[in-house]
Amino acid sequence: MIREFRYGSDVLTVSKAIDLAAGRLRGIITSETSRKIQESHQHVQAIVDNERTVYGINTGFGILAHTKISEKDTATLQHKILQSHSVGVGDPITPEIAKIMLITKVHALAQGFSGVQLHTIERIIWHIENNVIPVVPEKGSVGASGDLAPLSHLFLPLIGLGEVFYHGSVHASLGVLQKLHVSPVKLGPKEGLALINGTQFILSFAVKAVQRMNNCLEAADVIGAMSLEALTGTKMPFDARLHELRPYAGSKLVAQRLRTLLGDSDIMQSHVDCGRVQDPYSLRCMPQVHGASRNAWLHLKELTQIELNSVTDNPIILGAEDTISGGNFHGQPLALPLDYACFAAAEVGNISDRRCYLLLEGKWGLPMLLMKDVGLNSGFMIPQYTTAALVTENKTLCFPSSADSIPTSLGQEDHVSMGSISGRKLNKVLDNLEFILAIELLSACQAIEFRRPLKSSALLEFAHDYVREFVSFAEEDRIFANDINEVAGIIKDFSFVEKINEFAASANIDLNGGFDSFQTW
Repeated sequence: MIREFRYGSDVLTVSKAIDLAAGRLRGIITSETSRKIQESHQHVQAIVDNERTVYGINTGFGILAHTKISEKDTATLQHKILQSHSVGVGDPITPEIAKIMLITKVHALAQGFSGVQLHTIERIIWHIENNVIPVVPEKGSVGASGDLAPLSHLFLPLIGLGEVFYHGSVHASLGVLQKLHVSPVKLGPKEGLALINGTQFILSFAVKAVQRMNNCLEAADVIGAMSLEALTGTKMPFDARLHELRPYAGSKLVAQRLRTLLGDSDIMQSHVDCGRVQDPYSLRCMPQVHGASRNAWLHLKELTQIELNSVTDNPIILGAEDTISGGNFHGQPLALPLDYACFAAAEVGNISDRRCYLLLEGKWGLPMLLMKDVGLNSGFMIPQYTTAALVTENKTLCFPSSADSIPTSLGQEDHVSMGSISGRKLNKVLDNLEFILAIELLSACQAIEFRRPLKSSALLEFAHDYVREFVSFAEEDRIFANDINEVAGIIKDFSFVEKINEFAASANIDLNGGFDSFQTW
């Protein structure tokens, strides 16, 4: 039986938003929430009936806030705002992110401070449940008066305009609605503005980034441990006593995970008296580097959860005589941590590339380029070119979008967050990071086999064996792009991390050591 989530009253988390989008969780509106929504809508209707001037209800928008709209035109105004603000360009965002936008908007509207009709919210839920997902262009939001352009495209289908993804292809919205015997919604006062004011575009990219970056961080610890094993490095820098002297939570967690991952390894025991004093930083400093990126992830997760349960509309309707026009739609609270997380994700790729390079040098008993017969074969030389290219591309994506602001609306909206760009860039960096980690994992698995018959720890042997279900040991050159794509696939679909965590649980291995804040999202 599918669990239920109560829009407008339950606490929405990143994992719940993703489960709602995947259909593993069903969103409902309770009778108490319905009452609050209807009461808020009645407040708006009273404002219109009493001809009290309130921004966005009976005035124009932005620089036109001082233009009064007649009572008979208040509904028309809401229809027009969706049309006029639908100015997005570029490729459409993924249906999953568009669906998360719908989910997060429902949760915000259902809190009863936006004045929308219950029927309008129920129609958005209908789109979610029937997978009739609006087509939303990726570019056009400055992340300040809400994500105006993408949210306008998101809700064009409510009024029978725009396009939708339906059964795997793009269709005109009106045609799909007619096929399913559904009539367009007639928007009332304030509704168009309530639909497009908000940070749901920025927020939905943040939701996916929290999920994806967590997966990459978990994978990076495992893959880094495998590289260290293959390079016969030492686990001494992961001693808990060292990290208590500089007790950052992320560093302590990564050190704990590395100690556990390397715990019962024959390879580690085989060189305890080798005389090497220190390993290169990319091995020795994994707790500090991976850990710092985990701290950035934690900050993003915490702020994303606040945003998930916030009302980012404007104006806020507290009563027929009590409205507040403010700036809750401004994207700065998420723009900054999204940029911070972008740097953090890029650095995980940077240090991973360095480990790829170390694996190729032919030191510490490994063959140069991880292949015995090089010359005729290039071995794993060229996959590291790809990591180098991806790392540099990520560096170019690290300029903080939130450091810029361009005035809009003739100066009425004179400081904007550009958080929509921050969210998109972070997810591009994560696209590249998944490939970088895949290449390191491919290289580490190749290298570990030169340590046979010695075995790694149970966890790392399991990780190695899982990769070998998809890619075999390379005796000679082949089209390594195929191998990279195969391994990247098990990182991108989360199965690599999920399988390792399942194995650890089945073996009663506590991989994360009780660092709860990093384990729940």
